[in-house]
Amino acid sequence: MASEPQSNPRAAAAIAAPITRTGPFGLRPLLHGVPLSENGDNGGGEGIKINCVEYLDGNLYVGTTASELLHFFRIPPDPSDPNPTDTFILASRLKPESPAGASRPGVQQILLLPRVNKACILCNWTVSFYSLPELSPVYGTTQVKNCSWIGGVDLNEGAGDGGNGASKSVTVLLSLNRRIRVVKIGDDAPRVVRTMEFKESTLTVRRDSIACVADSKRYFLLDIDQQLNIPLMSISSLDSQPEGSPFGQAQNVAGPPDGGLFRSASSASQRPSFEHSTHSRSTSLGDFISKSINRRNGEADEPVFQEADVPPPSRSPAPAGGAQQSKPLPPSPPSDALAPQAAGIAPARTPPPRTKSPAAAPMLLKPHIVSPTPEEFLLVTGTSPLDPGIGMFVNLDGDPTRPTLEFERYPREIVVDGGSADPSSPHPSMGDTEGYVLASISKEFEDGIHEGLEIQRFDVNVGEDEPEKWWLEVKDEDQAPESNFPIGIRSMVQSEQMPFENVVEKLCQRRFSPFKGHSVTPTMSLKSCDPRTALSMERLSQERELFNPAEAEDEVLPKDWEATRNKEGEDFVRTLAKSSSRLAVWRGSKIWWAVRNPLLMQLENALEIAASQDLASGLQHTETRRQVLSLLDTIKNREPKTELEFMTLGYIKQRASIMLLETFLKSSETPYTDAETRAMEDNLLGGDLDARVVLSLIPALRNEIIVSKKGIWIYGGIKTIMEGYISDTTDGPVIQGVGSLAPHVLEFLRRYLAAWRKKKGFGSIADEVFQSVDACLLLVLLELDKDTPLGQSGRSGSVRKELNELVDNGVDCFDRAVDLLESYRRLFVLSRLYQNRKMSAEVLATWRRIVEGEEDRGGELGNGEQRVRSYLSNLSNQGLVQEYGVWLATRNPKLGVQVFADERGRAPKFEHTKVVALLREEAPDAVAYYLEHLVFDKGNTAYVNELIAFYLDVVITDLQNSPESRDMVANSYEAYRALHPPKPTYVRFLSDNAPPNNDVWQARLRLLQLLSGGYDYDAAGIRRRIEECIPSLLPKQNGHVTTTNGFDTAKLQPLVPEAIILAGRARQHEDALRLLAHRLGDYDTAVSYCIRGGAALSPASARSKRRDSESSLPPTWEEQTKLFRFLLGEFLALEDAEEKVEQTAALLERFGGWFDVLEVLEVIPEDWGVEIVAGFLVAALRRLVGESHETLVARSLSGAENLRVGYEYVVKVEEKGGMVESGGGHGEEEGQEMM
Repeated sequence: MASEPQSNPRAAAAIAAPITRTGPFGLRPLLHGVPLSENGDNGGGEGIKINCVEYLDGNLYVGTTASELLHFFRIPPDPSDPNPTDTFILASRLKPESPAGASRPGVQQILLLPRVNKACILCNWTVSFYSLPELSPVYGTTQVKNCSWIGGVDLNEGAGDGGNGASKSVTVLLSLNRRIRVVKIGDDAPRVVRTMEFKESTLTVRRDSIACVADSKRYFLLDIDQQLNIPLMSISSLDSQPEGSPFGQAQNVAGPPDGGLFRSASSASQRPSFEHSTHSRSTSLGDFISKSINRRNGEADEPVFQEADVPPPSRSPAPAGGAQQSKPLPPSPPSDALAPQAAGIAPARTPPPRTKSPAAAPMLLKPHIVSPTPEEFLLVTGTSPLDPGIGMFVNLDGDPTRPTLEFERYPREIVVDGGSADPSSPHPSMGDTEGYVLASISKEFEDGIHEGLEIQRFDVNVGEDEPEKWWLEVKDEDQAPESNFPIGIRSMVQSEQMPFENVVEKLCQRRFSPFKGHSVTPTMSLKSCDPRTALSMERLSQERELFNPAEAEDEVLPKDWEATRNKEGEDFVRTLAKSSSRLAVWRGSKIWWAVRNPLLMQLENALEIAASQDLASGLQHTETRRQVLSLLDTIKNREPKTELEFMTLGYIKQRASIMLLETFLKSSETPYTDAETRAMEDNLLGGDLDARVVLSLIPALRNEIIVSKKGIWIYGGIKTIMEGYISDTTDGPVIQGVGSLAPHVLEFLRRYLAAWRKKKGFGSIADEVFQSVDACLLLVLLELDKDTPLGQSGRSGSVRKELNELVDNGVDCFDRAVDLLESYRRLFVLSRLYQNRKMSAEVLATWRRIVEGEEDRGGELGNGEQRVRSYLSNLSNQGLVQEYGVWLATRNPKLGVQVFADERGRAPKFEHTKVVALLREEAPDAVAYYLEHLVFDKGNTAYVNELIAFYLDVVITDLQNSPESRDMVANSYEAYRALHPPKPTYVRFLSDNAPPNNDVWQARLRLLQLLSGGYDYDAAGIRRRIEECIPSLLPKQNGHVTTTNGFDTAKLQPLVPEAIILAGRARQHEDALRLLAHRLGDYDTAVSYCIRGGAALSPASARSKRRDSESSLPPTWEEQTKLFRFLLGEFLALEDAEEKVEQTAALLERFGGWFDVLEVLEVIPEDWGVEIVAGFLVAALRRLVGESHETLVARSLSGAENLRVGYEYVVKVEEKGGMVESGGGHGEEEGQEMM
């Protein structure tokens, strides 16, 4: 039998002998040990051979050279048998009647006509008629003698498809000695329809009314309706045509009318020669065939041509000088003493070299005609049995249709199977099966001549390339003598369907366990794990059950559910994994079916051959992957026509991808190219292979696979291969972690698993698949990201970017992901995973671990405290905000207070009193910052006193504890005094010269801001606090502190601006002016103070807040005069004589109006020159003169006003005139007289 493909690629690669290529056809036993002789043996000793075979409805008919027709009946196998074997029993041994003669080739033809339930048997040139299926004689003693061929059934109608058609008869052609008769066979006796003059025809094949006919030398097209004959090419291209031969010209072949019943067709009379028809056709087929044949010469072992033992008068003479004996074609009837039809003979040894003689007569080659499509005939021509044969395709008009076929040697028999209905199409249509030509030939190998079948496609146009051919031999285990017999082949009238159990086994879905030892939950030693994952492996088994608790607790699988599913799958695939065949092959006493091998067997065999290439070539996987990738490329765009083909292509893609992956994992010396790697990835994804199956090939990732109770279901063939790979994997004493994988393997896994994740949402994929995929992808990315610099943000396309996107989008293996991230110390990535699950508490807890110093190997958190602050503003959980706000306030008070002060946060707002109390208890250092927020930002004056006290304590404590601070403060006063006017305010001076990051300095600025602001605070209490601290701040003399009384010790006051503001608040203007003049030297502010009072010490915005306050009201003129007089005295008391003169002169000159000249002159030192106060005096005199002038003017204006008023009065009286009034007792009218 033809070799079967190996099921295990490792076994295939290990064998030394090359794997036999599986072609499109294989042989299935039909019947072995046919009892060819009557004594029951195979007839080998008597030289009995099989001439022809037919099959119909379980009945097998075998014709032998012993002139016997054997009828076998098939006993159907047991339907429950998964491997059914047909059993045939001999029903009858029939010897058809035939005349005695020297030429007895035996049973030459078996023509079954199931439409009319008749069988026509040609035995020893005589046709007998029988009924089907029992072969009982019909039509009485009707026979046709002297017949060389019976056939020509219209292939368009079919002879074997049913017996209930509309037609009650079948038309056949009988080839007699000199004519062809068209006969109708039905329930009644055969009836001759017409007779055509045609000599010595030996073969006919018909489509409708057009028959292709062959005699011993040429092919013809015969129109049986019009009775026209068109000669075609010669069978032998060496056969020279007589000059003027009617090649391609139609001729009339009408014979005399004939009909009715007949017993013998032997009465043949000589007919006139053919007349040329007016219709002619020109063709160059002969030249084309000759050129094709002469392109190559081959060697053969046995001639297959017809050579008459006794040449008939009407036949061409046999070729002279033949080096080999040959079997003749089916010749004319015995009356013409022709040789019998050729039967198979043993192959001969390699013939000696032959010298072609141009004068040699052409050999008679056996004609071959088949019809691959309804519009075509295939004709075979050649030069000799040892040379190649050429197959020509012609249409019903005799024109060529396709490129020619070439046979390595001239065939003994040919058949066609399948094919496209469109002969002009270079590719078969989707609805058609591939078309093949099978030719029985002999072929020379190193060990001698082999008999077999040469198979090639006829329905594709290969162009200039060499057409692909397959060789099929019959392998006889017993090496019987008949194993060297030629092979016969014939197309049966009915096909038989056969199952392929090996296909069923490979395509059935089977439950697969990815763990070694077939354990659903693997066990492993924690000590042998990768250190980064050892801590989490202890929980791995429990996690497998916890991933789907509903399934683990609720789903109860029925008993024997797996066996039931297996059987259902087998039954389903078994209905698909069938192939029908109508080709019978025989040799000796054995008969086979020539069955089309399923596509799976052919492609899988190609994979096994590819797997064996590296062993033969000595290369490391290079040749294997090249051939496997080439195979995958050929089926890449192939659209399946059937469900079986769909499953087959999927299976082959999966198996080929697994082979590529296995070689990829071992290709350290010869790594894959980028194109090869991409092709492998595309096929792994396109083959729809469960990702867990792929991951099981990598021991480092195998323990990340999650399997449910139902398991992983894959093709049975894939399961067998995978179990072989897993069993061959030697883990050793230590299970290598993912860190042991090569970089190119990690990069492949990165791309493959990322692409697999895109299938999320497909309902056909189980959830646990993505749990496994996500876990493995996360593990791979963590391993690849180890070398990324700390703190580097993920760039587009980087591993870190992909890692962050993976956790940001969520993973199905959440618990396992947490363990992996913990084991790799990637805490920030873990926090991103928590963020995806909205687990805010875990996010904050993870960040706190990083901020508090726990290792984060990625270093991506950055400013952790600021990130916590920003995250809290987006939380609505007030409890979390409070917890981590307090934690942040203890670490960074300023930042922590922002959490409680945030007005835009989503959490409910906190009560101020509650926050203050909370911070006092949990984070005291943050209280002041929160109070600043309340006072400065919210305007809440309730905490002003507390905030001032805090700042004051900070400043005083610093001054008490740090002499450097006291010196710095004292130096600031001296530096300010040394400034030339115009000077900025002292507060502005402090702000501009504040040391960086000096909290005490900033606290003092805040204190001054509060004191000078428009707030109501306890000025007296603050003043007392400052006074109480003065003794501790004053310098010591002889070990004793210098005592002071209040603000009389202005020179020793350490907090000068604070004391000035407080004095102004208390309306102690003299103290304020004294400090301004003597300690600060801020003369401008002192002058402004005299005019505006304490308001001069506050900014404009603060003054607006305290309009009601008594201290904020401007002083009256009297108060201003008094303040100026006091300030003049302070200026005169300045120690620096130059400043004394300058400031006194300026004050008197600018504000002389508030001074009395005499008083000023009394206090001015006598040693001062008049020029110092000249400006004041000039201004004073000018004011006096101006005042006197103003007085005179006022008097003049007043006198003028009196005159004007008197004048106006007189005028008015004159206008009114005089009036006398007199009164009466009863109110009489008064009289008046105008003066």
